[in-house]
Formats: sequence, structure tokens, C-alpha cells
Amino acid sequence: MDSELPTPAKAGFSFSKLALFVGAVMLLLRLMRGRAAVDFRGRTILISGGSRGLGLNIARQFAQEGANLVLLARDVDELKDAKKELEGTGVKVLTIVGDVTQKSECENAVKAASERFGSLDALVNNAGVIQIGPLEHMDDDDFKAAIDLHIWGPLHLSRAALPYLKRGRVGRIANIASFGGLVAVPHMAPYAVSKFGLVGLSDAMRHEVAKDGVRVTTVCPGIIRTGSHVQAKFKGHHKAEYRIFKLGAISPLAVNATVAAKLIVDAMRYGDPFLTFPAPIGWAALLYRAFPNLAGTVLAVMTRLMPGPTDHSGDEALSGIQLESGAGNVPLASIADKAVPANNESKA
Repeated sequence: MDSELPTPAKAGFSFSKLALFVGAVMLLLRLMRGRAAVDFRGRTILISGGSRGLGLNIARQFAQEGANLVLLARDVDELKDAKKELEGTGVKVLTIVGDVTQKSECENAVKAASERFGSLDALVNNAGVIQIGPLEHMDDDDFKAAIDLHIWGPLHLSRAALPYLKRGRVGRIANIASFGGLVAVPHMAPYAVSKFGLVGLSDAMRHEVAKDGVRVTTVCPGIIRTGSHVQAKFKGHHKAEYRIFKLGAISPLAVNATVAAKLIVDAMRYGDPFLTFPAPIGWAALLYRAFPNLAGTVLAVMTRLMPGPTDHSGDEALSGIQLESGAGNVPLASIADKAVPANNESKA
């Protein structure tokens, strides 16, 4: 006897039930997300690297919500400028000069924040460094600097902050990793190593502290137009490397710093586990993991098209501000240059 084949009507009915099920799950998740929302008004937020760039933009977003701000950074003048701007919006700001790679300075910063405002409700691990150039020119110090800042810094600060964050059971931590922590971008080896490590640390931390009511968000954005190209360090064919990097800041995929900060603060509000943007960056990361062999071949070809290593002169690290003039300049890059003073990056 011939087996009965499903009729289109039956198949259509199955798809309808599946669509209803998926819709119901999405609605439930949305309702659950809404219930987890935190009002940041009057809450205390500590932001490392908060004196400029993305950190300053995140501080601006929290200021609009009436939060108490604690900015931790190494540059006194940048902190003064950031404090003056933010206090002009009517919020309370505490600035702390400190190095997140030093455990004692992280502990002191958290203690100072709690003593000043009586609590600590959220932590943004944002401080970072970018080194660009061929692997041949990267030395041990380059890797150590990146690992200390991107892994040990967030670990020191998070450990110091967690006892305070647990008290209210609505604590939030955002670890600002990168697309470079999902895909090993060519000529950014120290950055990739450390950001991959930060993604792992952030994810592990999330699972461990959820029981205490603390929610951890791993943030992996693409290029954000903050003006940080003047702060980055370049090795190898310095001006060629700088030109390529700066072109990224004017690409269609580069995200405005204000938009990026809004997305990050919103993800923290709801305690989202993971955030990546813009959408093509997320798709690229998925393809990288789904087809690792193909991705490896493509990235190897891309690397061959980039400037190769040079002589010992390429071992010197030069900042973007040192390379901005002359042949290092990039035509039509005014949109990237405007972000430099706008985000307090001009004191490079």
C-alpha cells in the first residue's frame, strides 16, 4: 500500500503552528526583557576609560538618564574636560586618576565610588588600546600591554565591584570587547588575542554571577567613529597602516559614537547577554564560526594584500596623531577627523 504523502493543507497547517510557536516565544522573551529593565536615574556607574572616546559617549548617555558618574582614566587633563562637560548637564561626577592594570588602583577606585555615592550599581569595562601592524613587528610588550588592559583590567575591576553590585541584585557589568574578539582581524594580533580573552572572561563571568542578580553584557561592536585613530599605535609601514585603519572610520559600516553608546546603555538596561552591531558585523562573525576553513583562506588572502613587514624602523610604534600629516593623511576623512575633538581625543 502506498504511503500517504502530506497534503499542502497539512503542510501549511504545520508551518502555521510553527510560526505561532515562534511568535509566542519571541513575545515571551520580549516581556521578560521588559521586566528586567533598570532605571539608571540616581544609580552610580563606574566607567573605565571614561574620559574620552566611547567611554565618554557612554557617560553622556548615562548623564541624560540622571545617573551618578565615576570616570576612571589615566590622563588628568582629559578627566577634567570630561567632568566639566558632564557636570554641565546637572549630574554628579567623580573622576579618579588610575591604571586598571593595577589591582590596588582598581580596588581604590571602587571604594572611592562607593564612599562618594553610597553604592555602586553598574560597571563599564571600556579602557582599551589598539596596536596595528604586521605580526613580525609586534613584540612581547605589545601583547602584554593589550592583555593587561583588556583582560586583567576588567578582571580586577569586576572582582572589586561585584560585592557592591550584588547588594541590590540589579547590578550590571558591560565588557566592551570587539568584533576583533570574534574574528582575528589581520595586523591586529595583540588586540585579537586580548579581546578574544575578554569575550571568554565576560561570558564566563555572566554565568557565574547570574545567581546573585548581576547581569553581564558582552559587547562586540564593529568600527565606532570615536576619533580613536589618533590614539592608536602603528608599526611596520606606519603611514600605509594608518591610512588603511583610518579608512575604516569613514566606511559605511562605521557606527556613530552616540548611536553606539545608546545601544550599549540600552543593552545594560535590560541585562542583555550579548550585543554586536552593526548587523553585517554579526553576520560576518557567524560565517567566521560556521565556515572556519573558508574564513581562514579569505583572511589569509586579505593579509597578503596588506603592507608587509619592513626593516627595523617598523618596530617603532607611532601614534595616529604623529602620522596624521603628509602621506599619512586620508582624503575625504573629515567625518573621522570631526570625531577627534568631539570625543575629547585631541590631547593624544
